[in-house]
Amino acid sequence: MQMRYLLDELRTVYEELPDLLDQVSASENASLPLMHDNNRAPHIVYVHQIGYLMCTYDKLEEEDLQQLQDFEFAFSEDGDEKKYFYHTFKTRELDNLLGDIYHKILDMERAIIRDLVTRILQFTPQLIKAVNFAAELDCFLSLALVARQNNYVRPILTDDSLIDIQNGRHVLQEMTVDTFVPNDTKILNDGRINIITGPNYSGKSIYVKQVALVVFLSHVGSFVPADGAVIGITDRIFCAMGSKSMTAEQSSFMIDLHQVGMMLRQATPRSLCLLDEFGKGTLTEDGIGLLGGIILHFANYEFPPKVLLCTHLTEMFNDNVLMKSENIKFYTMSVLKPGNNCVSVDDIVFLYRLIPGHALLSYGLHCARLAGVPEEVVKRATLVLDALKSNEPISRLANQKILAKDQQCKDAVAKMLTFDAYKGDLEQFFQEIFPAEF
Repeated sequence: MQMRYLLDELRTVYEELPDLLDQVSASENASLPLMHDNNRAPHIVYVHQIGYLMCTYDKLEEEDLQQLQDFEFAFSEDGDEKKYFYHTFKTRELDNLLGDIYHKILDMERAIIRDLVTRILQFTPQLIKAVNFAAELDCFLSLALVARQNNYVRPILTDDSLIDIQNGRHVLQEMTVDTFVPNDTKILNDGRINIITGPNYSGKSIYVKQVALVVFLSHVGSFVPADGAVIGITDRIFCAMGSKSMTAEQSSFMIDLHQVGMMLRQATPRSLCLLDEFGKGTLTEDGIGLLGGIILHFANYEFPPKVLLCTHLTEMFNDNVLMKSENIKFYTMSVLKPGNNCVSVDDIVFLYRLIPGHALLSYGLHCARLAGVPEEVVKRATLVLDALKSNEPISRLANQKILAKDQQCKDAVAKMLTFDAYKGDLEQFFQEIFPAEF
């Protein structure tokens, strides 16, 4: 306690030090025999770790120092204005009286903190219990507050390995959109492998993630964003969601393979496995083969894990890569399309509703328009896609610049065929064909 009072006194002195130095400087200047400009009068300053010094803006000459025998040059400082620092009788007196007050304060603060830490450590077990209790209480209060603000419901945990969610929502996505479309999830004893197809931008990834978040929140003791939820005890949630790590010395596809490999080795009937667009990081044929193999591997389990899989590799359905199995169910994100000939973005409406079935179209061109891709790029992509579908050669890209260049080349060829190299002027001939190059 005494050290604390002493520290307060030192801080008071340190805060009042500028006024004190101004008073001492005025007293010293009045007794100096040398004349100085008022704006450039010598003054006493305090420098950390050095002490108190007389600062002047003009260097004192030898004859000046002889008159001021107690002045001793310390150092000079270059800057906007050069300064010279001296030890004097008064600065030495201040050194003895106050000393390096700033570092005295620091030393005293460190000593007080060390003493405080030593005293606190005596109550370490009690403090750890208090901190853990406060942290747990903070988590419960945060979960309760969010649940009340966003209309969450209490989930029912069961020993059965199932997921039954009514009108589930994504905890974050619903906060960023004006209207969020909820979806049901029902994974019981059969059809535990759910393959989800559908257009880009239709909400497949959000749906898969929202199921995982509902399962996770249920296990940490939170209410969940849904109208109702029965969640089976889950031992692990495996993800192969295309996550990118800038520090990993692996390709994106290799990272996905490692995630899937761990999933295949360690998943149990109580696990939840999420795969989003696995296989798109390599050749289409390789991706189809790997993805088909993964699905069949899980389908051959007597009691597979709960699997949610999003994919655009719809060739698996056309080429009969997948065998029929009661463990596999197909879903898609519904799209409202007025007719087969619609070309406008406004004609396509994403409903964000999960329904049974599978979709063979991704509507990538429509999504490109929604994303603001220039119309000429989308039109060119449409021509290329139509040519590939009809197994026809892709026509050359034609625009005004290319057509003008083609015509120029055709004219040059025609003139060259009629040119007589023995009689004509070759240099003049090329100047006429390519005037811009000459």
